[in-house]
Amino acid sequence: MKNQVQLITYVDRLGGGGLPLLRRMLSTHGEGPLAGLFGGVHLLPFFHPIDGADAGFDPIDHTRVDPRLGDWEDVRALAADVDVMADVIVNHISADSPQFQDYSAKGADSPYAGLFLTLDTVFPDGVTEQQLLQVYRPRPGLPLTTATLRNGEKRILWTTFTPKQLDIDVQHPQGEAYLDGILQRLADSGVRMIRLDAAGYAIKKAGASCFMMPETFEFIAQFSARARALGLEVLVEIHAYYQRQIEIARQVDWVYDFALPPLVLHAFAFGTAAPLLRWIGMRPTNALTVLDTHDGIGIIDIGADSADRAGSPGLVPPEELDALVDRIHDASGGQSRLATGAAASNLDLYQVNCSFFDAMGRDERRYLLARALQFFLPGVPQVYYVGLLAGLNDMALLARSGTGRDINRHHYTPAEIEAACQRPVVQQLLQLIRLRNDHPAFGGRFEAQPLGDTGLRLRWDAPGASATLELDFATLAHQLRFSRDGEADVTLQLG
Repeated sequence: MKNQVQLITYVDRLGGGGLPLLRRMLSTHGEGPLAGLFGGVHLLPFFHPIDGADAGFDPIDHTRVDPRLGDWEDVRALAADVDVMADVIVNHISADSPQFQDYSAKGADSPYAGLFLTLDTVFPDGVTEQQLLQVYRPRPGLPLTTATLRNGEKRILWTTFTPKQLDIDVQHPQGEAYLDGILQRLADSGVRMIRLDAAGYAIKKAGASCFMMPETFEFIAQFSARARALGLEVLVEIHAYYQRQIEIARQVDWVYDFALPPLVLHAFAFGTAAPLLRWIGMRPTNALTVLDTHDGIGIIDIGADSADRAGSPGLVPPEELDALVDRIHDASGGQSRLATGAAASNLDLYQVNCSFFDAMGRDERRYLLARALQFFLPGVPQVYYVGLLAGLNDMALLARSGTGRDINRHHYTPAEIEAACQRPVVQQLLQLIRLRNDHPAFGGRFEAQPLGDTGLRLRWDAPGASATLELDFATLAHQLRFSRDGEADVTLQLG
């Protein structure tokens, strides 16, 4: 992966013109302010269909591009201009998939009978109440759905997320063949990197949490090896206690720094750099740094380990974590409260649904300083399309869909993109992205230091070049300076 800022976007929600339009927008030979801006693009699910039960994360056919967006030749053409990342949804498949429809009609006689996890697949000797309660849940209720197949047979299917998303037995030969077919299709189409979606839930084991177990790590390692053999780098998506991120980072190419968004919000909300600096001192550097994604703002990532009954503390005290959630709700004028927890369907208990710009109270200076901090940390920055345009909460979309995360999944028209790019906050963000991409200091040595109790200094040094960010979270006083031999220093004041 290039050490440059990456974009993460839905194909249909940034301009609405499908893959050909996205290529024209992002290519170095493209049109408009985003041309040549990013070192790579993560295309959120563009498979058939993009508008199922979970915005494409419940594919009917993971090896088919939704024809409303284009086809595999369009993916290949985009990948020739900018590095492309795609999702491999390893945990589940749509209940409308041809594989499940065949299984529903034929039962055990279907060639896909081994593809789907049932209750007795995981608990062949029966299950106790206590064993079911041991299973880690990101959402309320049990991960099970009772279904009557078309052949009349009743089965209890494993459904970690929604009843329309049927969990795959990734250890069965049918499960392996299904996932390997996806890898081959992506590699053949020029995709250079994959993100393993929901990989932490992929392995189920009787009497265990069924989340991030040793067997899960083993599966991720084996699957990643098969991907690398096809020339694909692997990003693993895990929302969990921060020590799990450190552990998994040792075994894979890339992880997300999901602790960063809530820690940045905490630093500004409480006027302190201490928890953030503590994390900077231990965080994995083979990370994609993010402030926002298509999901909500993670809270579990900096909280205590809920799986450790003895108590493993989080990066911030529990009372401050609770207060942080309330401050996000207040900063958004209560909008995030309407999209979070039991207030909306498709919920994740450990996330606050809100655009990052709204989570910061639409304060342009704070927002740009947060982006500068993101870009200065070791790793590769990734910017979500709504965040790129300093987007607001889409309350109309939330009202129409009733899905909490849709608050931060706006459909931008070309006219909206053009108007957003004229806003000073977006223009300064684009300038920061170009500096992060092009400045040689970011290939050098990094150090972080406290500045009193409320600030920090982040600095990069390379031969003949340096970049420094000094920031006081209490006063917002800051200095942002870039220097290199033979050129005048660049000093920025943000906001």
